[in-house]
Amino acid sequence: MRKARAFTLVEILIVVVLLGVLAAIVIPVMASSGNAAKGSALATDLSLLRRFMVVYKSHHLEVPPGYPDGDKTAAPTNDAFEAQATLASNASGATAAVGTVGFKYGPYLSRIPSNPFNGLDTVQMLANGAAFPAAADGSHGWICKPETGEIRPDNKDSDENGKAYYDY
Repeated sequence: MRKARAFTLVEILIVVVLLGVLAAIVIPVMASSGNAAKGSALATDLSLLRRFMVVYKSHHLEVPPGYPDGDKTAAPTNDAFEAQATLASNASGATAAVGTVGFKYGPYLSRIPSNPFNGLDTVQMLANGAAFPAAADGSHGWICKPETGEIRPDNKDSDENGKAYYDY
């Protein structure tokens, strides 16, 4: 009579323990690589937004995006910023549909990019003379100070080197 070969309970437990140890090692590495990818996407989006702001300003009589109809005395708004980025505009900063006669500039972006960490594409516009908040609160995708041409991500977290995303 031939004895059937099977795994013993001890052998199965050893395999389960080894798989648990491997999972404990691999899962944190995978999680940090996801954050690194988001950090890289964040840096790329910030570069894109910053370049848009410089080019827009050079086309529009040195008025940065965000001011309704290019009026630097008006309070900057998210709606004006988005329209000036994604629609056609004239030299004074008024916007219209692409192809409208007299609106030869833009669109500069197809859309405002979403912040990869919080998924928001809204821009908190700071009024002239206002300072950046001391810390991010995550309520918007981006925080912009058009008066100085600065834009920051509205992120509370830090990258793997300890640098706050807010300071990118």
